[in-house]
Amino acid sequence: MRKTKNIFANIDHTSVFLYLFLVLIGVTNIFASQFNEDTSSFFDLSTRYGKQVLFSALSLLAAFVILIIDWKFYFSLSYIFYSVIIILLIGVLFFGDLTGGASSWYSIGKFKLQPSEFAKFATSLALAKYYNSIHSKRLSSRDKLITYLIIAFPFILTILQNDLGTALVFISFLIVFYREGLSQYILIIAIFFSTLFVICLLVDSTILSYIIAIIGLFIFFFSRRRIKELITIIVSIIICVFFIQCVNYLFNNFLETHQQKRINVLLGKEIDPYGAGYNLIQSKIAIGSGGLFGKGFLNGTQTRFDFVPEQSTDFIFCTIGEEWGFFGSFIFIILYVALLVRILFLAERQRSNFSRIYGYSVASILFAHFVINLGMTIGLLPVIGIPLPFISYGGSSLLAFTILLFIFLNLDSYRLQILR
Repeated sequence: MRKTKNIFANIDHTSVFLYLFLVLIGVTNIFASQFNEDTSSFFDLSTRYGKQVLFSALSLLAAFVILIIDWKFYFSLSYIFYSVIIILLIGVLFFGDLTGGASSWYSIGKFKLQPSEFAKFATSLALAKYYNSIHSKRLSSRDKLITYLIIAFPFILTILQNDLGTALVFISFLIVFYREGLSQYILIIAIFFSTLFVICLLVDSTILSYIIAIIGLFIFFFSRRRIKELITIIVSIIICVFFIQCVNYLFNNFLETHQQKRINVLLGKEIDPYGAGYNLIQSKIAIGSGGLFGKGFLNGTQTRFDFVPEQSTDFIFCTIGEEWGFFGSFIFIILYVALLVRILFLAERQRSNFSRIYGYSVASILFAHFVINLGMTIGLLPVIGIPLPFISYGGSSLLAFTILLFIFLNLDSYRLQILR
């Protein structure tokens, strides 16, 4: 336990200030998204904004408790946290409530708990501890396999819950792997297949397979035409064609109909203004109608008349865009980016592998949520249902992200004492 008089001595005040400001922005805009003429009190617990105030208070209490606990507690229990979360993720498949098409919630009285949100900090701790146990600078094949499996278990279990949005966030750990020495060629390959994935959704799989084969032949024609190069090109073509067929099969057989429609609407393959495309259209209208300086607090017409579904959760940025305009949205984005950059700065100054890797995990997870959520609301990415950390309504989300961030701030405050 940290000495009481030193609780806030070494805590990074900039990160705490940015966190508090973002939470305040979240509560304020949730209030705006739910406001109507019958609104009686900001603290009415029967409303979402009233509950978010309560969630904020509980999160602040959790943050305080996290800061007063010695860092060794998180280090020593990293694998236990991870194991408990994996058990909860398995259990929710059998005992969870179905909400929004995903079986990812435990009902506890009037409240609900989503273990996949807490899996992010538990996975970050487990990954950081395992990396910390590796004494060699070069990872062996066994080490690489274990680090990938640490990410794969929660990723697969979240996919099985039909929660694609949350599952995709685990891919952001590639940023951590890259920082810790992942080959740039693997990153290039990942970007290539990500691009190919999108192209697969736009072009017929048979035509695309022929195009890949023709490109491979052209490359061979202008190469040195050696047997080794021919084998490499043939194997590459086979892998690409196999990937194309897999994407086509998974898209048609594993995604729900509404998920397929959302992707097709985004890619322009379908027009469904009153169905799958409704959220996106209303989201763009709300953000665009804000103009340069916005309509003013509680004056957003799209917000006030509930044109945007799920506006207090996945589409909370619509409220910011409509009521505060381009200028307010720009300031909000600057604040969020400032927090991400601050976390990276703190991560780089750590003297231990454990603290640095955990810090990069925090930054990667928040970055993924931030980019996907904003991309979703402005039509750059498909609507997959993912919250904006510290801003969107949700007790599990706010508490989980608070724990994620403040464990790192705790580790950072001990940076001069933690050597490995």
